[in-house]
Amino acid sequence: MKQPLSLTWELDSIFEGGSASPGFERFLSELEGDIGKLAQQVRAAKAPVDLESTKALDGVIALLQSCTARVVQASEFAGCLGAQNQQDKAAVRLSGTVAGLSARFQGVSSEFENVLRQTEDDVWRQWMARPEIAPLTFVLSESRDQAREKMSPELESLALELAVDGYHGWSEHYETIVSSIAIPYTDEDGEKLLSAGQAFNKLHDNDNQARKDMFVKWEKAWEGVADYAADTLNHLAGFRLKLYERRGWDDVLKEPLGINRMSRESLDVMWDVIVKSKPALIAYLERKAKLLGLTKLGWEDVEAPLARSSGKISYDRAAEEIITQFGKFSQKLAEFAERAFDSSWIEVEDRPGKRPGGFCVSFPLSKESRIFMTYSGTPSNVATLAHELGHAYHSYLLDDQPVLNQNYAMNVAETASTFAEVIVSDAQVKAAGSDEEKLALLEEKIQNSVAFFMNIHARFLFETRFYEQRKAGLVSAEEISALMVEAQKEAFGGILSSYHPHFWASKLHFYITGVPFYNFPYTVGYMFSTGLYRLALQEGPSFADKYDALLRDTGVMTLEDLAGKHLGVDLSQPDFWQGAADLILEDISTFLDMTKYLA
Repeated sequence: MKQPLSLTWELDSIFEGGSASPGFERFLSELEGDIGKLAQQVRAAKAPVDLESTKALDGVIALLQSCTARVVQASEFAGCLGAQNQQDKAAVRLSGTVAGLSARFQGVSSEFENVLRQTEDDVWRQWMARPEIAPLTFVLSESRDQAREKMSPELESLALELAVDGYHGWSEHYETIVSSIAIPYTDEDGEKLLSAGQAFNKLHDNDNQARKDMFVKWEKAWEGVADYAADTLNHLAGFRLKLYERRGWDDVLKEPLGINRMSRESLDVMWDVIVKSKPALIAYLERKAKLLGLTKLGWEDVEAPLARSSGKISYDRAAEEIITQFGKFSQKLAEFAERAFDSSWIEVEDRPGKRPGGFCVSFPLSKESRIFMTYSGTPSNVATLAHELGHAYHSYLLDDQPVLNQNYAMNVAETASTFAEVIVSDAQVKAAGSDEEKLALLEEKIQNSVAFFMNIHARFLFETRFYEQRKAGLVSAEEISALMVEAQKEAFGGILSSYHPHFWASKLHFYITGVPFYNFPYTVGYMFSTGLYRLALQEGPSFADKYDALLRDTGVMTLEDLAGKHLGVDLSQPDFWQGAADLILEDISTFLDMTKYLA
């Protein structure tokens, strides 16, 4: 691996020139033209009446796949430009252009779905059996089934067009709100203003008072924009609810469950297992409070590190550690990670103006990924880095698949990322050179369980209840905050001394339009990946190939079918989920045993 590593990513190999790229402008122009051609072809297309007439649609499907890849390429590039510099007005303009193209393309896709919907079952079976089409059977059948549950193609197309300046427009407005956040902070260099992303990292400070001071400022900052955030959240929810009503959908979870290709039964069983496991997590948090010298943990203390770090973990050192630990599970995974570091696919520089949070995007035409985060040298940052590399590896394994088969659900996306994170954290715990080091690493690992079992459960409870209340009309910022605190108290078993009323305003995930209910898939991915890791420990080195095979199928199977084919388990039953929870409970038991004389 080359060192020192670049702290900024390289985007010119995708489109040279950033937001002023002539190549990107030409790309968008050509894409616009081809979407127009696709629209003409789709409107001229007829539902096939026999096997021979299905062949007339081969060109439509080919152009559909080509436009799909280019829309993704354009969307991800524009997103990267906006994330690296929220003051880049040209990037904002490009995002608007891409959003418009994407909406138009989705409208054309919706019209094509009507062709699929009108095809008779006997012709459909023959069509899907053709060797050229058979690899796309799952995706095309899924689109056909979904089309039968939506409005007419004309109304769906209209809804998509209106969403550009309505639904998606409100989501983009939230980005404007976030970019206005500036939180005062004083260090050895004097007083400065931190962006939301920079301030968020300060919430994990070793010093108890520093955390509390920053949390007070953090809450105050989001309270200051709460009315704007409430307007945004209300209108996003209102758009979804009206669309669902027109489609005849009563359950607000119907769309997110469909997008995540899993059943309500599997989700409910998973949550039931988690709720039954919470007493152990509550015992952990109570012990943590004592170790921090507190009577009870406040919200800002939940993720506080127990061990005082002797110093920051350099980015180069973090990269070396990740590659080493990946290699113990799979040399293929390690080599991929090294390529990502050496090729400057990762943006980690700690600077003002960046979007908060972390993400990974993949470019289907370039067959490359890019990772975005703000790295400040904490163990949590190392975990995030491993997590995002897991996403990138997942996309890499699908590079040779048809474009339509590369669209995997969020829950399995979070499976790949969380699995990569667990590889690093578990290996570090086992290799710890002292009890003190082991305890610190173990605590960092258990914190993930708190996040997925409690924090995200609170998000799920909040969002479900918010949508129910929104059906009756607009919900005020004060009412939204009350719902948030209620959900946090329930999810954390009421053991905290303080909560985060404006968490709903500060969390980007509530404002994402691409995937509604951008919360429970994280916990599903965590539990599924932990269950996978448990099986990997049992099976040994041969599991790496099985893992790769499972990820390759994620674009063409439901979660239940993936588990059945590759693992031989039934996700509608608690056994697999309980096995995952048991592995987590083992860590908590070890932690409690190691600290029983320290508290």
